[in-house]
Amino acid sequence: LIGNDNIFANNSSLAGHVEIDDFVILGGFTLVSQFNYMGSHSFSAMGSVISRNVPPYVLVSGHMAKPFGTNVEGLRRRDFSDEQIKNIKMAYKMLYRSGLKIEEAQQQLSDIQQVSNEITMVLDFLSKQKGGIIR
Repeated sequence: LIGNDNIFANNSSLAGHVEIDDFVILGGFTLVSQFNYMGSHSFSAMGSVISRNVPPYVLVSGHMAKPFGTNVEGLRRRDFSDEQIKNIKMAYKMLYRSGLKIEEAQQQLSDIQQVSNEITMVLDFLSKQKGGIIR
């Protein structure tokens, strides 16, 4: 399944049963292995090899891609407010920089999900995905 308003640069390749949400950007020569899911507004740098699910708003890079922050520039281009971007960065830090297990981070995010729709989108992604997220 491929969502709307995505950009796939030259030679981006998707294996079977891959799901791509809306507003995803795949850099040139990006490879997405089978059964993976890329969340909305995520971004992969050129030559990335994606072997796990990529949460919404996350920027990944590398041969065996790793997270490198949030797709702030893409969010600004889509008119996300500073407050929305702040909430997205907070969710990213909780998932990737806090030292918490995914389940623990998910619990903490669910305690504050009423704050923003962006956090709700991340929580929905985490509850639907199978096979783990990129770490």
